[in-house]
Amino acid sequence: MEKIWRVAELVPVDVRSQFPELNPITLQLLWNRGLRDQKVIDEFLNPDWGGDIHDPFLFTQMRKAVDRILAGIAEKEKIIVHGDYDADGVCSSAVLITTLRALGADVDVYLPHREREGYGLNLQTIDHLHDVHKANLIITCDCGTSNHDEVARATELGMDVIITDHHHEPVKRPDAYAIINPQLKDSGYPFPHLAGSGVAFKVAQALIRSAPGNTIGGQTKEGFEKWLLDFVAISTVTDFMPLIGENRTLVKYGLVVLRKSPRPGIRALAEAMSSRQENFDTTTIGFQIGPRLNAAGRMDHASTAFRLLISTDAEEATAIAAALNQSNVDRQKLTETIVNQAKKSIGTVTPARKLLAAVGEGWPVGVVGLVAGKLTDVNHRPVLVMAKQGEEVVGSGRSIPGYDITDALLRHKQLLTRFGGHAGACGFTMPEANAPAFVRGMEEDAAKRITEKDLQDVVQIDVDLALPDVTWSLLDTIELLEPYGVGNPKPTFSCRGMHVTELQPVGKEGKHLRIVVNHTVPEPRKFIAFGGGEKYGNDLTVGDKIDAVFTVDRNEWNGTAELQLKVIDLHISQQK
Repeated sequence: MEKIWRVAELVPVDVRSQFPELNPITLQLLWNRGLRDQKVIDEFLNPDWGGDIHDPFLFTQMRKAVDRILAGIAEKEKIIVHGDYDADGVCSSAVLITTLRALGADVDVYLPHREREGYGLNLQTIDHLHDVHKANLIITCDCGTSNHDEVARATELGMDVIITDHHHEPVKRPDAYAIINPQLKDSGYPFPHLAGSGVAFKVAQALIRSAPGNTIGGQTKEGFEKWLLDFVAISTVTDFMPLIGENRTLVKYGLVVLRKSPRPGIRALAEAMSSRQENFDTTTIGFQIGPRLNAAGRMDHASTAFRLLISTDAEEATAIAAALNQSNVDRQKLTETIVNQAKKSIGTVTPARKLLAAVGEGWPVGVVGLVAGKLTDVNHRPVLVMAKQGEEVVGSGRSIPGYDITDALLRHKQLLTRFGGHAGACGFTMPEANAPAFVRGMEEDAAKRITEKDLQDVVQIDVDLALPDVTWSLLDTIELLEPYGVGNPKPTFSCRGMHVTELQPVGKEGKHLRIVVNHTVPEPRKFIAFGGGEKYGNDLTVGDKIDAVFTVDRNEWNGTAELQLKVIDLHISQQK
């Protein structure tokens, strides 16, 4: 399906005159992101720790939670931090474990196994924490908001549960000792978009500020807080939280910490990825760090990723990082295999099919979400990928803008034993016998609600440029908007009518394509099309005139730097 290019509307002339200090491209990029008054623009361009980080005690139940935790520490009670198996759950756990241990707590971590235990608390785990760990207090990270029955069981056994989470309001809220969740309507907190680690960090902040003395772990209280932000940055980006408001400030300062973090695990991970730690950015997190941390929970157990993050031994960290690297390679191969199998299960994709579903025997639960995401990207329609496991089916779904896939699950909740998610992604479990009716129901639901316009694959373009405008000065403008992520995407540009002067296959088997153009600029410009060897290589020849949508990056190699234009989409130009 050919993609539709949509260039953003230009900033109105009368608005431009209100911001004479901003160059036109900077103003256009800000306008496209909904930043349209001076105060909001100033806050966005200059995130401030003092002014943009909210008081953790704005959470209505924070004081109650902190007093209970500090009492547990003072009484030498056994505290268990119960996390989750993804990068956000692991980083959240690392934030709280690091803080609680520095405060002198008797604390251990418990991370569930993705396939054997599933997401969140379960009744068997509650009994285990009581009988084996002798827990007095359970603090959840990145989970717990929907675990009504499990919290009731913990209370029955004499354990208090404090929930720290960021998932949506459940049908039935658990009767926990305290719930710290910015998504709840009565949370009291002004920013609802924190990641699970962001919520854990607010609890850590409140504990640190309430603890006696002026130092923790040999650092000032503020210094200790800020050195937790590498964990927060990793999970906020990896969990696709919007990089606006408080998240933008947390990630901006978190990247500063991440780039100079002395943690052996972070340093070992940089070496394993063959990356320079001082150059880490949101792209590094999203495409290198996050996938490796997530690979632990997908391929085996999340405890491997957790041990890496909190390791204090360089030799141990190096071994764990190497293992995670291999797990990620194995995960990539397995995902590719299941993608091909799922494509066969789906069959021919016709315009009439608004939602696609694939079911496989023995597919690992840890990769079905990744497979659904890849198939959604290719077909630009919602995809459900399900794995048969005994008498159950466990699945994940990914969606497109305009179709809330978790709302769709809610309309079929009678067929499901458990489910959750958000507009763009979901997870669910059901008896195998219910799967055919579930798939039919979801297909019918999508057919009624998804329009032809929803299925259009649109490429959003910030600014249409002439090639001479693609300069180092433009890159300086782009970098003002960092960090990029959900809610603040990397700026995209288009140039049209460029003459191809050279084509160079790049990478193993010519998988990628370097395209050199010379279009009224002092020197040729180089585009890199990742995956473009197969996609464009047979259609392009030297001398062709092309249009391209791209991002602009800095490419440093052997001590030299050049502008690198990464192709998002490309076609033969219609310009004469």
